[in-house]
Amino acid sequence: MSAKKNNVPQNLQEWQALAASLKIEGRAFINGSYVDALSGETRATFNPANGEELAQIASCGPNDADLVVKVARETFESGVWSKMPPMQRKKIMVRFAELIEENLVEIALLESLDAGKPIGDTMAVDVPGAATTIRWSGEAIDKIYDEVAPTGPGELGLVTRMPLGVVAAIVPWNFPLSTTAWKLGPALATGNSVILKPASNTPLTAIKLAGLAKEAGLPDGVLNVLPGPGSSLGKALGLHMDIDCLTFTGSTEVGKTLTEYSGQSNLKRTFLELGGKSPNIVFADADLDKAAEAAALAIFYNQGETCTAGSRLLVEKSIADEFIQKVAKAAECFKPGHPQNPNTRMGALIDRSQFDTVEFYVAKGLEQGAQLVCGGKPVDEVAGGYYYEPTVFRGVTGDMTIAREEIFGPVLSVIEFDTEEEALAIANDSIYGLAAGIWTNNLGRAHRMARDIYAGSVWVNNYFGGDITVPFGGFKQSGNGRDKSLHALDKYCELKSTWIDLS
Repeated sequence: MSAKKNNVPQNLQEWQALAASLKIEGRAFINGSYVDALSGETRATFNPANGEELAQIASCGPNDADLVVKVARETFESGVWSKMPPMQRKKIMVRFAELIEENLVEIALLESLDAGKPIGDTMAVDVPGAATTIRWSGEAIDKIYDEVAPTGPGELGLVTRMPLGVVAAIVPWNFPLSTTAWKLGPALATGNSVILKPASNTPLTAIKLAGLAKEAGLPDGVLNVLPGPGSSLGKALGLHMDIDCLTFTGSTEVGKTLTEYSGQSNLKRTFLELGGKSPNIVFADADLDKAAEAAALAIFYNQGETCTAGSRLLVEKSIADEFIQKVAKAAECFKPGHPQNPNTRMGALIDRSQFDTVEFYVAKGLEQGAQLVCGGKPVDEVAGGYYYEPTVFRGVTGDMTIAREEIFGPVLSVIEFDTEEEALAIANDSIYGLAAGIWTNNLGRAHRMARDIYAGSVWVNNYFGGDITVPFGGFKQSGNGRDKSLHALDKYCELKSTWIDLS
């Protein structure tokens, strides 16, 4: 059934009833149609809330990749989309966004079921954000002009943007819908054909979106969705000689491998948004109540499975005792609960592997001498699910494993400092550079810290701030390139210079 936004369930039981009635599509989407993998193979996707099977999903491999690249290339070269006037592409993109909004309830439920995310978040953040990204990208494309170079009267110099061609987008399991929109919006708006590979354990919203794009008027072959394992399908896409661009959000380890694939194949343009170990820095002159609430949100939102999570909380020593207690109090609001309960603020970890990872790092923190303030244990919310308490460590030093490695779970490491210079040194002592937060009422300090922290996003007196108008991406081993904003459009274009002799 198609669940529309004007009939929103009000409690856990109503959401579960709707989930039971959903007909979940699990096939690949190629050349405008839902199809089985060429091998006929499928694999199950499971609900993190209870471990139950949600659907059988097509398990595509290298042969499917070859087929879909051929389709995408032929579609691109036909010009049916790549040469469509920008104003017409805009209309289709805007209609695509409208259809996402019209199917708000169903898409939000699929995202919650598949990723263990609280239904309140998928309803209020993930689905509306995806629609905004698609609409904004479409609206932007007929407002970006090419350039005329400042030549003399005897020449004419033109600088024009051209779509790259075939783009492969590989998206992660923690924000499958949001990151899909971040890739699709600019890649489609600029005229490319796209092959989307969702994460193996969260393919449902990507598959759903493909049908909505067709309904909106996107020509067949422009958007194709291939679910399948990264070890075979992802590798095939990374090494393919006829893919022009690969855009990826995920772990730094996989990002490095995809970069190697680019070098081993055709030097396809490769954009990476990778891991983080973001510092959230609180000075004594900050609004401590506001900062404590934000510090809890920064690490416990989305179960801590967030690349920009404020997993290193740097606190000025003079306020450390008071502030840590405020954060521990704020953490109580994130008691894990069933993802389809509208009152839940922290849902289930994605799977057993991630649950075991969190357990490992908590044990490592205790082993290395960190002091447990709160949490540190699993929660039996629903049998078969993966729930973990919001966990706070203090007494953490920069050489501890929990201060250096990305955990991707609800585990906060508190590090104390004395001076602004020390805070800056601790903040930059990381292989990552994705995001950072600064809390202070000193305007000069705020500017100094924001300038000197090596991170792609710096938030002052807030955390997770920003919208589609500003770029997102990282420094150092947090990746390259940018999602969001007009800068994202440049990722999916080639610049051509044309010099005309008028004499």
